[in-house]
Order: sequence, then structure tokens, then C-alpha cells
Amino acid sequence: MDFSAANTALWSFLLQLGAIACVLLIANVLRRKLPLIRKTLMPTAVLAGFLLLILKMCGLNMVSAQTLEMITYHGIALGFIALSLRITAVDDNSEEKFVAAKSGALIVSCYTIQGICGLIISLGLAYTLLPGMFEAAGILLPMGYGQGPGQANNIGSIYESLGFIGGRSFGLSLAAAGFLSACVVGVIYLNILLRKGIFKRMSLEDEADFISISTFQDKGEIPIAESIDKLSIQMALVLLVYLFTYFVIRGLSTLSMGLGANISQTISTLLWGFNFIIGALLAMAVRVIFKTLRKSKLMTRQYQNNYLLSRISGFAFDLMIIAGIASIDIGVMAELWLPFLLMSVVGATVTLVYLKWLCKKVYPNYYYEGMLSMYGMLTGTISSGVLLLREIDPFYKTPAGNNLLTGSGTAIVFGAPMLVLIGIAPVSTGKTWLVLALLFIYTALLIGFLLKIKTKAVKGP
Repeated sequence: MDFSAANTALWSFLLQLGAIACVLLIANVLRRKLPLIRKTLMPTAVLAGFLLLILKMCGLNMVSAQTLEMITYHGIALGFIALSLRITAVDDNSEEKFVAAKSGALIVSCYTIQGICGLIISLGLAYTLLPGMFEAAGILLPMGYGQGPGQANNIGSIYESLGFIGGRSFGLSLAAAGFLSACVVGVIYLNILLRKGIFKRMSLEDEADFISISTFQDKGEIPIAESIDKLSIQMALVLLVYLFTYFVIRGLSTLSMGLGANISQTISTLLWGFNFIIGALLAMAVRVIFKTLRKSKLMTRQYQNNYLLSRISGFAFDLMIIAGIASIDIGVMAELWLPFLLMSVVGATVTLVYLKWLCKKVYPNYYYEGMLSMYGMLTGTISSGVLLLREIDPFYKTPAGNNLLTGSGTAIVFGAPMLVLIGIAPVSTGKTWLVLALLFIYTALLIGFLLKIKTKAVKGP
């Protein structure tokens, strides 16, 4: 085998990963050394993604479009699988299950609100200023803001194959705007709370005192290093679940062929596009199986390590964010700036107003922590939600941080109808209007559910 530079198949992918790593480290230095960037709370991965995008626009294309798309596509699946394998308090605590259900319904209701705003804008423009506008484009607003670059990339690609020229870049651009909304609006709101004396910033020394051995390891886990390193076990579990995900999607796609070519193609596209959801569900199933085996004493040790699984998901999400932003094609956005700007501003504003109203009812005992963390996640990702939360609750004394993770898990259940609507929306003009109407109905049901369980919680014994 030729190990020299002439063997591009051997070196190309690793060299491109090295380029991404280089830009990530430069972004980290810039964030640490430049107060202006640091005060924005912009995640390092977001800054690195914009740096790569700027370099690409200047003609220095260090990473191929195919590599960027591949990293974005697989990164979101690997990240969610790692998160879903984590052992959480929800598994054994009925109160936590109750809060997780509320958080999941809140998250999905915000998706539906964003979807309503997006569709109103895209349909409105299609009938007025932009007659050629892809009418279902508005559904990409909750994908970009609520879900982030990975899902915006997947759904945008699906819509692009259905006739939305520039759909993928449009979705990724909305995801990038969402990060800016999380950072800019979130920081402004934090500074307002700081001036009002609602919270005080903690020093790094104070935060370090909060760390203990339980941060890194639970009781009954496998040792850090035996015949195999603990990190290797975590990676093996994540990759094994992803392998199962591939075969499950492939099997379901094969079975759908009996429904006809057109229906089969649509189902297959959606299945491969939602690979991360199927992967997360399989990871949850594995977690339940392991828990059952431990209760029956057939398994004597806990193999998942929450700390390492969080690091794996963080690494996957960072790569996904960098690649997603860097893969935006500015050229195809030339005719989409008006809907992009409208959706970005309306999405940020409506999300903030909606969460300020509903979080007072859902999280009455920790309103600011719950609202800020949810706003950061529902315009950016979990990481931006945590960044905002750490400023106001650095010791995680409130359940707000845990709500982001457990709520994301239960949101998969509440969000199932949303997946169907996403598939229906681009079929025809009539279906797009139908989806808009159904989003109004589902939003009302979710809000009713949230207000109802809130009332029960207050009246309970």
C-alpha cells in the first residue's frame, strides 16, 4: 500500500479533519483573548464555523463540501445517541418524569409556534413579493432554530430534492441566525438581570469547588481502565447503536418498497433524514435493556459513563456545528435574503415572548433559569442553552440544566406528529395550508396540556 501523499484516499479525510481542528483552536484562542467575542457568549464551535465559511468565501477552501455534509449528517446522530445512552434521574424518579413531560411538551410547542410563524411568512411572500417562493420553506424555521444545524441540513436537503432551490443552505443559514439570536438576545437579557441584581456572576474558583468525584463516575461503574479503556467502551456502545440504526433504516426502507415507488421514495428519504431520531430511540432501548439486566443481576456493572458520553456528544455536536455553518452556500441565498431576514427576526422575537409567558407557568420556582436555558436551546442547541444557564446558575442548583436533556428525550414523543407534518407540507399548496392549520391545533393541545398538568401539580396532595 502506498502511504505517501500521492494516496489521497488515505490522507484526504484526516487532513480535512486537521484543518477543522486548526480553525477550532484558533477560534478558541480568539474567544479567550478578545473580550468582545467572549462577552457575546458565542460558542467556540459557532465562531469556528464562521471562520471556515469566511475562508471559503475568500477562496481558501480547506474542507470539501462532501466532507462537511458528511460530518454534519453523522455528527447529529452520534451526538444524540451518546446523549440518549446516558443514565438520567428520570429512569427512577416519578417527579422527574413529570417535569420531563412538561419540558418535552414545552419544547415541541415552541417548535410548532416557530413553524406557524415560518409558514405564515413563506406563504405570505409566495402570494405577494416572491411568487416563486417554495411555500413550505417556513417549516425550516423550527428546524434551524429549534433543532439546529444537523436537522436543518437534513430537512433542507430533503426539501431541496423536492424543488426548493437552496433549501439546504437556507436551513443552515437559519440555524446560524439562531445561534446569533441565542448569544445576542440571551446576553442582553442576562445583562438586564445582572443590573437588576437578580443574579451575580461566580468566579472560576467558586465553580471549581463544586466539582466532585460524582461528576465523573457513578457508583457501580466499570473501572476507568481494565483490559479496555472506559472511553473505548463508551465509543463502542455509541457506534454499535449507530450500526443498528443503519440496519433498521435500511430494513424499513426495503419494506416500504411494497407501497409503491413514489411513497417508498418519500418514506426512505424521511427515514434517512431522521437518522438521529431513530438512533436516539434505539439508544434509549439499549439503556432500558441494560437497566433490566442490572436489576435481574445478569449484568453486575454499569457500562455507561455519563461524563464520557457527554464528552462524546459534545465533540460530535461541535464538529457538526462547525461543518454545518461552513457548508452554507452564500450564492444560492441571493434570492432568499428577504424570507431569511424575516424568519430570523420573527423567530427570535416570538420565541422569547412565548417562553417568557409560558415558563412562568411551567417553571414557577426557577423562572429565569428555565426560560433562559430553554431560549438558548430553542434558538441554538443544548450547548447554547447551557452557556446561558451557567451565567445565572453555575452550580446547577435548579433542575433547569437537567430539563434540557430530559425534555429533549420526551420531546421525541411529543414531536412525532411534527415529523409527519414536515413530510406532508411540501407535497402541494393545499397540504401546506393544511399543515399550517394542524400546527395551530396541535399548539393549542400542547399549551392546554401544559396548563392542565401545571394546575394538577399545584392542587396535588
